[in-house]
Amino acid sequence: MAYEFPVGVGLGFRVAMAREFLERRPDEVVFIEVHPENYVGRGGLYRSNLARALERYPALTHGLTLGFGSTERFDPDYLRALRDFVREVDAPWHSDHLCFGGSGGAYVHDLLPIPFTEESVRTAVARLTEMRDVLDRPVAFENLSYYVPLSEDPLDEARFCMEVLERADARLMLDVNNVYVNSRNFGFDPRAWIDLVPPERVVQMHVAGHLVRHDGLRIDTHGEPVPDGVYELLDYTLRRIGPRPVLLERDNDIPTLDELLAEVRRLTDVFRTATT
Repeated sequence: MAYEFPVGVGLGFRVAMAREFLERRPDEVVFIEVHPENYVGRGGLYRSNLARALERYPALTHGLTLGFGSTERFDPDYLRALRDFVREVDAPWHSDHLCFGGSGGAYVHDLLPIPFTEESVRTAVARLTEMRDVLDRPVAFENLSYYVPLSEDPLDEARFCMEVLERADARLMLDVNNVYVNSRNFGFDPRAWIDLVPPERVVQMHVAGHLVRHDGLRIDTHGEPVPDGVYELLDYTLRRIGPRPVLLERDNDIPTLDELLAEVRRLTDVFRTATT
């Protein structure tokens, strides 16, 4: 699959680190990723920061509120505003989550998993198609982390995702950390999950850190450094899938920019070793 967007390691553009990031404009970062919810219908500092960032870095868009597990149609006014924003930043695709997040205009502000059923497949296909028709560009979904068993076979999640991909003719925003977290929580080989993924469907990857509780349960917090196991799984994934944009997510307990850039450099080393 050919990509016009640059491959390499990018960083989530967050307001907590924006000032220093824009002053330094680090060369280690190949691209940025932004959440449209922070910018649609909004001006002020958020918008001025984004405009400055776009002078230097290409951008990808990743949503937080339009989960493809929603049984209700999306708000058409917001979809049109989202379309305009994605065009404005010139993102080649848009992604959101294969999850349920609210109903009737009320949101739980969390990414809730959906059952691996035929009804859920049909729902996700409908929402992915609805969004793609309005945005007029490829749409990708992100695989989730979850914390209670949803099937006797934990690889059913991967099979469910692949069914949605094919029937919706969608793309995958492959979250490597989420695969790793689920594998440790539910006792399966994460490489077996990755082996089920059609490489031609993957447009992007995410990596992040997670919290390990005292009882061993792993929680996807985006608030810790990327652990060794995720680096190792990223290496395996890149070798199998091929080079893709890899995004370092850090949303909580954001450290200094130097610490973030050290992680970016380590990810870049993994990327280069796996793809050359």
